[in-house]
Amino acid sequence: MSRINIIQPGGANGRLKEIYYQLETQRGQIAEVHKIQSLRPESIIKHMELYMEIMFSKSELTRAQREMIAVVVSVNNNCSYCATHHGSALQHYWKDEEKLKKLKTDYREIEISNNERALCKYAEEVTLRPQNLEEVDPTIPLKEIGFSDGAILDATLVVAYFNFVNRMVLSLGVEIEQDEGKNYKY
Repeated sequence: MSRINIIQPGGANGRLKEIYYQLETQRGQIAEVHKIQSLRPESIIKHMELYMEIMFSKSELTRAQREMIAVVVSVNNNCSYCATHHGSALQHYWKDEEKLKKLKTDYREIEISNNERALCKYAEEVTLRPQNLEEVDPTIPLKEIGFSDGAILDATLVVAYFNFVNRMVLSLGVEIEQDEGKNYKY
């Protein structure tokens, strides 16, 4: 149960009603992570703009790699809401339920490319040990296997974005939708 008041679609009016309509039209439903921001409707718009830029813009990283990073960050933060949502999105690409399940327990145990394993390790390191980043440069392994600075920036943006969203979801008590986000258009 949400820890703050939210305005449900039936009670929305004005700008919030417009935003809800737009989300439902474009994404198929209104996610709870958006409803939690209903007291500040424009933050929903800014949130979606940032999400679309980080997750859908042109990048050397594939959509699947970005969703994989999202899952790794969310699992490490114990954010089942985001791990579930973005696990569903990743499943559109992987089409392997067992592999996804293993990713959520330990990415080291699944068959993925060396590049993908390095991205997972980077996501884990930056999420769990941010205090070490000045002492140990986590970008070096990515550079050594050929990731460009642009790709490293994109990976970092995904990691940072999901750490932000995970904290919002966890601190405000956002609960997963009944359909577990499976009907959401990613």
